[in-house]
Amino acid sequence: MKAFLSCIILVLFFASCKKNSDKKDTDDLSDVVLKSRVVVSNLSNPWEIIYGPDNFIWVTEKAGKISRINPENGQTTLLLTIGDVRVNGEGGLLGMVLHPDFGNSPFVYVVYDYGTSYKAKVVRYSYNNGSLINPQILIDQIPAASIHNGSRLVINSNKIYISTGDAADTTTPQNVNSLSGKILRLNLDGTIPADNPYPNNPLWSYGHRNAQGLVFVGSKLFSSEHGPDSDDEINIIEKGRNYGWPNIKGFCNETAEQAFCTINNVVEPLIAWTPTIAPSGLTYYNSNYIPQFKNSLLLALLKDSKLMQLKLNESQTKIESTKNFYVNEFGRLRAVCQSPEGKLYICTSNGSNDKIIEIAK
Repeated sequence: MKAFLSCIILVLFFASCKKNSDKKDTDDLSDVVLKSRVVVSNLSNPWEIIYGPDNFIWVTEKAGKISRINPENGQTTLLLTIGDVRVNGEGGLLGMVLHPDFGNSPFVYVVYDYGTSYKAKVVRYSYNNGSLINPQILIDQIPAASIHNGSRLVINSNKIYISTGDAADTTTPQNVNSLSGKILRLNLDGTIPADNPYPNNPLWSYGHRNAQGLVFVGSKLFSSEHGPDSDDEINIIEKGRNYGWPNIKGFCNETAEQAFCTINNVVEPLIAWTPTIAPSGLTYYNSNYIPQFKNSLLLALLKDSKLMQLKLNESQTKIESTKNFYVNEFGRLRAVCQSPEGKLYICTSNGSNDKIIEIAK
């Protein structure tokens, strides 16, 4: 009996040691020194970068180019120049997303501005032998302007989400029948989901000024949004909810705002910045590759020319702290993406000789 009890004690001891060892491996990782490397230069206003399942970086440039870039040597392959893209101020070819099952459904979704009346549309292309073919329009006639066009794309649970700006018309974000100043939600074939908050309406949320970052963290959709002369925001987007613009800037903290917030059940941001920082592309990082970035949003900033880390709490409902990286080192930053290994890539938006930069250890 004593021998049996001794064996049990030894088993429990080693199991406890193993459990503690595993916890140390995941929870007590040391910070690593970050190194940056220019992957490619001489781009012109890149707007979206995606690390594709083919281990290439996919990039849009505002004038209409879609390319694949080898992250090891910067070799660039042009896939398509969209002929009807019209650049007008902030407008042009903007967001892009790849189908999550790209191997079986090789679809590429883009959003761009076009035409003399200036509208935006979301178009799905098929990728085949190094070319993008068979364009199919998912949604059209989204108002566009020289400012405040959005537009980021993200796919989750076989739905595509599209951020649209107010296109310099502040009467539209509170109008649920307008496509401006919204987060829109469609099926991947462009039809309207039956469980959208308004019947036969692509609206998912409204009251937005100019959201340029979208990322899912589990089932939560986070957005980054430009304020006017104050109150740039990070929001969690909820079905059918009102985010206040133009009646509300940032939090419901002014007397004139509080009644509107109460009546309209306005969602307040997680964080707001005054002076403004011009937030754009957004991603979520939870890799052990760069331990200090775990469970964080990473935000590309235009005006403040830096990459910002926003550390989330355990339930991913609050921002616990922020930290800045690469301040004024590369200029204006438009977008950020991550490789499966955990390396990061950022792209500049300086207007000439723009770059994609790798951040690794």
